[in-house]
Amino acid sequence: MPASPSTARALNDRLALRLLQQEGPLTAGQLKQLTGLSRPTVADLVDRLTASGLITVVGESGEQRRGPNARLYGIVADRAHLAALDVRTEGVFVLVSDLLGRVLAEASVPIGPDAGTGPAVEQAVAAVESAAKEAGADRLHTVGIGAPGLIDPATGDLRDSVGLPAWHRSLAVTLQDRLPGARVTVENETNLAALAEQREGAARDRDTFVLLWLGHGVGAAVVLDGALRRGASGGTGEIGFLPVPGTATLPSAGDCAGGFHSLTGAAAVTSLAAECGLPAPAAPDGPGAAEAVRGAVAEVEKAEEGVPVPVPVAGERGPMAVPVTGPGAAVPVARPGQVEARPGEGDGRRPGGTEVKGGAEPDAVTASASGEAGPGAGRSDVEPDGGFAFAPREAGPAAWASGADSGRVSVSESGSASAGHLGCGAPPRAEPGGATPAAPPGDLPAARFLRILADRIAVGAASVVAVLDPGCVVLGGEVGQAGGTVLAGLVEERLRRMSPLATEVRASSLGGTAVLRGALLTARDRAQDELFAPPDRPGG
Repeated sequence: MPASPSTARALNDRLALRLLQQEGPLTAGQLKQLTGLSRPTVADLVDRLTASGLITVVGESGEQRRGPNARLYGIVADRAHLAALDVRTEGVFVLVSDLLGRVLAEASVPIGPDAGTGPAVEQAVAAVESAAKEAGADRLHTVGIGAPGLIDPATGDLRDSVGLPAWHRSLAVTLQDRLPGARVTVENETNLAALAEQREGAARDRDTFVLLWLGHGVGAAVVLDGALRRGASGGTGEIGFLPVPGTATLPSAGDCAGGFHSLTGAAAVTSLAAECGLPAPAAPDGPGAAEAVRGAVAEVEKAEEGVPVPVPVAGERGPMAVPVTGPGAAVPVARPGQVEARPGEGDGRRPGGTEVKGGAEPDAVTASASGEAGPGAGRSDVEPDGGFAFAPREAGPAAWASGADSGRVSVSESGSASAGHLGCGAPPRAEPGGATPAAPPGDLPAARFLRILADRIAVGAASVVAVLDPGCVVLGGEVGQAGGTVLAGLVEERLRRMSPLATEVRASSLGGTAVLRGALLTARDRAQDELFAPPDRPGG
């Protein structure tokens, strides 16, 4: 059944506006070429959109002769102003843009944990109003908010979540009251990050992928066949609650402690860095964890380039330089698509000399980076440093499957070692007489730290891959971006060993800014959907 004249006009107008959004200013002739519409039809839609105030002449094309055919038409960017908010436990980040998404003003405000709901909401709203004033916006058309927690799929409201500040839920309602006429929407922060990565970041060529958010906390977002999946209760991707080996307890309905969060949250990452002898970050939060990962990647990359890297030595105050070639060299770290070079690989040995019989790999996660036997040796169980110990070669496949042991050792909630284990592995000790041995292959603290962190990330990622088969996992958040191709390559190599499902692992290109970008894209889409819809015309 052919479309009615009014429907055809609406479709043509929307097509032209989308082209102007994507391509920038265009002449009527270019619109004709890109849309395939006739010249009279293009002339009519240009007149309609100009009269409605959606487009205007913004210049002339140098390729055309002067006259009507040379006019460049563009969207009227200040027809509407938008705001995007990234709401975090410790504060709010705000930006204001025009209808095209061009950022005009930014603001941020820290909000302490002791702030009451009323004062906290007032601080956040004041930041929005201040940014709008700086941008020259008399009013805001649409506000997009990204926040942690569950979004009720029926109402679109942020649900009450244990462990999150009460002011988060009050913010959207207050903004709606203080910004008359504004459309205020709330979305889970990780979902918004996935939207931004798909539109502007690392997943631009993927219709199906999973974003694994690694920041202050952990989360996941699932995009299947181009659509974001939220689940029956809006809780798709609450991977922090995923039970994993190597934690002291199981997560509960109200607390993710003991779940995947306890292995890969910011506190666990910064604790692991300290155990490995890396410089302590300023704070055990997302930026602090990213700082530790970024520093480790830089050390590994220096080692690969042949630059001596200092390694802490037990009993000495100063560092020693470890050669990057020869028997004391650092182990190269794999990039995505490569297999990580590991000590003794190919001869049936794991790092530290642990032998593995053919066909007896219970998981593809690496052995304890320290190579120390310790009380936990000989069990198919998680070492307190976040790596995995393997049963002795005599045990055979049955030992791998059982994993039972009354003396199992676990990771504390901060990710630190317990039961007297060495955690990330002890630094080389000075020999009698003061001689200091060179570190064994792969014993650079930064390399050990990254390997163990990749082990931990792979535990959660493997569960996601086994259920969803996304083909691509993006490591997002501050930590995912800081790890870059080095950390992504290590995780991909582990997934290749653990799963028969081919999975590419990519580092985020947006990092911690992805939530704010996603909130802005959502606000822009909603505003344009409303403004670009032509008014009903009587008579069709």
